[in-house]
Amino acid sequence: MNRGASWRVAQLVESREETGTARTLVLEVPDWPGHTPGQHVDVRLTAADGYRAERSYSIASAASGNRIELTVQRVHDGEVSPYLIDVFSVGDPVEIRGPVGGWFVWRAADPAPVLLVAGGSGIVPLMAMVRARRAAGSRVPFRLIYSVRTPRDAYFADELRQRSRDDGGLDVSYVYTREVPDGWSSDAHRIGVADVNSHGWPAELEPTCFVCGPTGFVETVADILVALGHDSRRVKTERFGPTGG
Repeated sequence: MNRGASWRVAQLVESREETGTARTLVLEVPDWPGHTPGQHVDVRLTAADGYRAERSYSIASAASGNRIELTVQRVHDGEVSPYLIDVFSVGDPVEIRGPVGGWFVWRAADPAPVLLVAGGSGIVPLMAMVRARRAAGSRVPFRLIYSVRTPRDAYFADELRQRSRDDGGLDVSYVYTREVPDGWSSDAHRIGVADVNSHGWPAELEPTCFVCGPTGFVETVADILVALGHDSRRVKTERFGPTGG
C-alpha cells in the first residue's frame, strides 16, 4: 500500500510496558487488509487547534485479523511518542495509514536462512518476523543478534527467552554496549566482526539478512556483513533517526 492510501481510525484495546521508556500498543483496525512482517504504518495525531503530526512505526505483530501491535519508544522532546506512551488510553481512537513497505519484509515462502540484527528499538519489525515464522509453522532457520545498552533496555526479553527455547531453529544472541548481566562471558562493547561472525550465518549459506536500528549501527553491521562475504543484495536495511519509528 502506498502513502496515498486512505487513513483508518483505529482504537487502542490494550497497552503494556516493554521497558521503562517503551510501550506496546494493541490496536483494533476496522477492515485491516493484513500485513507482511517488516512493514510499518503511519500514525497521525490531530490537536484541538487542527495541528497535525505524523510518525511511522514498525508493526511488531504477525498478521492476526484486525489487530496490530506497535511498540513505541519515547523520544525526548518528541511530538507523538510521549502522547502515545503517557496519554493514549484504552478505548481512545487514533488515525493510521498502511501497511507501508514491500522491500524490508520476510515472506514465509522464502526458504533461505534468515539473519536478524537489531539495535535497540530496531528489534520491532524483526520481532514481527520471528512471530510470523512461528505462526506460519515455518522451519526456516533464524538467527537473531540483538544489541542493547543494558539488559533493562531489551524489548520482548521474556518472549524471546521462551521462543529461543520453544521455537525450533531460532537462535537468539545479545550484545550489550554499556552494562552486561551478572555472569556474562564478555565485557560491554559495540557490535563488531567477531559478534556477527560467531552468531550469524556463513556467507556461503546465502542467508537473507535484515538489519534495523540507528543509522550508525546499521551502516556498521551492513559493512561487516559485506566484508564477511555476504552478497549486498541480500542485506536489507532499515534505519531510523531521532524521531523515527
